[in-house]
Amino acid sequence: MALSFTSIQSSSFCFLFFFSCALLVIAPPHVEARYYPTSSVASLVSEDLYNSIFLHKDDSACPAKGFYNYSSFIEATACFPKFGRVGTIDTRKREIAAFLAQISHETTGGWATAPDGPYAWGLCFKEEISPQSDYCDSTNKQWPCVPGKSYKGRGPIQISWNFNYGPAGEAIGFDGLNNPELVANDSIIAYKTALWFWMTERKPKPSCHDVMVGKYRPTRADWAANRTAGFGLVTNIINGGLECGTGTSDARVNDRIGFFQRYAKIFNVDVGPNLDCANQKSF
Repeated sequence: MALSFTSIQSSSFCFLFFFSCALLVIAPPHVEARYYPTSSVASLVSEDLYNSIFLHKDDSACPAKGFYNYSSFIEATACFPKFGRVGTIDTRKREIAAFLAQISHETTGGWATAPDGPYAWGLCFKEEISPQSDYCDSTNKQWPCVPGKSYKGRGPIQISWNFNYGPAGEAIGFDGLNNPELVANDSIIAYKTALWFWMTERKPKPSCHDVMVGKYRPTRADWAANRTAGFGLVTNIINGGLECGTGTSDARVNDRIGFFQRYAKIFNVDVGPNLDCANQKSF
């Protein structure tokens, strides 16, 4: 298949990004956060494993059929050289499992009695269906909305809002404000937006990556809000305003946990502490 100009531009940017990051790696002070630059996500996630995790992503019932292919996932991870390469082998596997679990929830087509269970239907959707708005924050002047464009949820992590599309596009090499549709039309860009969101710290929020590899250091405000490290904090980072701090069990949070537990078992790692965020205040 012929590559589009956007794909070629994105691949070139990926090479430059990886090369510059490799030059700037500094040995961190914590043993748990040791970086393994010669490793790769592909060494931990084979194509067969990927397809066994996402059993129904190419089902005829899924609007994203054929979109989320393995090669796009692996190519996108090459642009984020610390993803799945920091910490012990179990830490690395656990981070990948957590990432795949979160994007599975965001794109799930499963239901309680679905074939192979509700947690076998991740990556079924590539964009939000019937959005309630165009997700334009007109008060944000740094990343102004383009008239007529919708910043609805798209891609594996369902990136949304102009203030996310703008910096994501700038970071990975596409015009997120003028061409947000690319996230639902180019699977490599789609995966890159999800990984950008996962790897990027946006204070007061830490990055999902730092939480999962043991680099998260709670502030006083975090301690007061009971924002303890674990998969639940990752959920808080992604959608805490709607799902966390309720004090009771939330079906959406439980769905994320269900995916994580299934994937952790496949990777043969434990899930770690603090799976939910019911008693965490959102950021």
